[in-house]
Amino acid sequence: MSKVSYYTPEGLKKLRDELNQLKDVERPKASQAIGEARDKGDLSENAEYDAAKEAQGLLEMKISKMEETLANARLIDESQLDNSKILVLSTVKIKNQANGMEMKYTLVAESEADLKTGKISVTSPIGKGLLGKKVGDTAEIKVPNGTLKFEILEITRE
Repeated sequence: MSKVSYYTPEGLKKLRDELNQLKDVERPKASQAIGEARDKGDLSENAEYDAAKEAQGLLEMKISKMEETLANARLIDESQLDNSKILVLSTVKIKNQANGMEMKYTLVAESEADLKTGKISVTSPIGKGLLGKKVGDTAEIKVPNGTLKFEILEITRE
């Protein structure tokens, strides 16, 4: 069964660009490496040829997987999203009730997650625990080292 993934316009462009790089640059390089290795003689004892063929197989598998991801990718129409509850692309300000620390995260598709820029995946434990919550709600989220309680302070779109 195919898994539908939701992307922002930037995330979808990045995915397409990466696929084009693999097809237009990496694939010809792999073919060239196989050709060069083949020219070096007996294929039955040519480790360089075997390695080049294996690298090509891995590249083709990666291209195939990315094409499938792209085929199942859906663009998120931000204008249709409801700001009253936390959804994909919501930017949320939360307060950790244990230590009073406030944090701000944007919930994004798994492939766009980047904790350094404050983007967390909707499939992460915290992302899943926040989905559907409203301002004033408390989200109790089970993480490997216990349960965290977050108060939802604010929901916006950025």
